[in-house]
Amino acid sequence: MSTLGSQSLTTRGLESKLELWSRQQQEYYDEALRLRPPGPLQGVHQQVLATLQLRAIALAGLADALSRAGSKSTGDVADSLATQAQTLTASDIVWADLFKLPATELLTRLGIRGVIAPPSQFISNPLVISPHSFGEVYGRLKSTTPTGQVSGLHGSALQKTEAVSNGATKELGTSAPTTVDVGADLVFKVTFLNSGNSQQVQVPVTLTVIVSGKPVVTKKEAVKSISPQQQATVSFGNLQLPPTSFGARAEVHIKIGKVPGEKRLDNNSATYPVFFSLPSGG
Repeated sequence: MSTLGSQSLTTRGLESKLELWSRQQQEYYDEALRLRPPGPLQGVHQQVLATLQLRAIALAGLADALSRAGSKSTGDVADSLATQAQTLTASDIVWADLFKLPATELLTRLGIRGVIAPPSQFISNPLVISPHSFGEVYGRLKSTTPTGQVSGLHGSALQKTEAVSNGATKELGTSAPTTVDVGADLVFKVTFLNSGNSQQVQVPVTLTVIVSGKPVVTKKEAVKSISPQQQATVSFGNLQLPPTSFGARAEVHIKIGKVPGEKRLDNNSATYPVFFSLPSGG
C-alpha cells in the first residue's frame, strides 16, 4: 500500500492500480490452481488458493468502492474502504495460520529439508487501512483532479528549529545569533505544521549550513505523511561541519518544500544566524 504515499496519486489512478492488483492476484490464483502438490500438502494448498482469492476480491471491492464514491461524504467512503480492506487482513491470517504454520509443521514432521513455506503479508500496518487513514487519503485524493489540479487549502508553516547537543536544547532565532555547541551528537530538529486541510505526503525538508556566504553542508529529509493541522519534526545529525565553520559568520537555513496546491510560501523557510563553538573541554 505504499502507493498511497505518492504525491501525484489521483482517485482514478488509485482505482486503476487496485483493479490491476486484483487481476494480478487472480492470475496468481490461476497459476496456483494448476499446481499439483504432493498428497500431504494438498490440504494446505487449498489455503493458498483461498488467500489469493480473498485478495483478488478485496482489491476489486476497494476499486468498486472508489468508483461508487460520487457525492458521498469522505467519512462514508472511508468506512466503505475500510470494510473492504478487512478482507486483506483476513487473507494474511489465512496464509499465516492455515498455510504457513501447518505446512512448516508438516515438512518438519516428514523430515523434508531445504523447502520452506514462505511468508506472505499484504497489510503490514493495520493503521493504514483504518477508517481514519482512508479518510485522510481520500480527502487528499478528492482535492486533486485527474489532470493534477489541486483545490482547497494546502501548505506548511515552519514552527521552530532547535539545536540539541550534549543534552542541552537551544531554540534558534532569526534576529540575534545563537551559539551552538558542536558535539559529536549535535542534531538540528525542525518542526513544521501542516497548515492546510488535507493530508500531505513526501514533504521535503532541507537544512543548509552557510559559512561566509557559502553553503558547506546540505541535508534533505522527507516526511512520509502528515495529517492536516498536525506537526512533524525532522532531525538532522551527522553534520560533519568543516573547520571553517568555527569562528566565522554562519547561518542555518531551513526550507520546507512546496506541496501541491500550496500558495503561501513566506512561512516555509527561515535563516538563523549562529556561532558554532566547540563545547567546553572539547
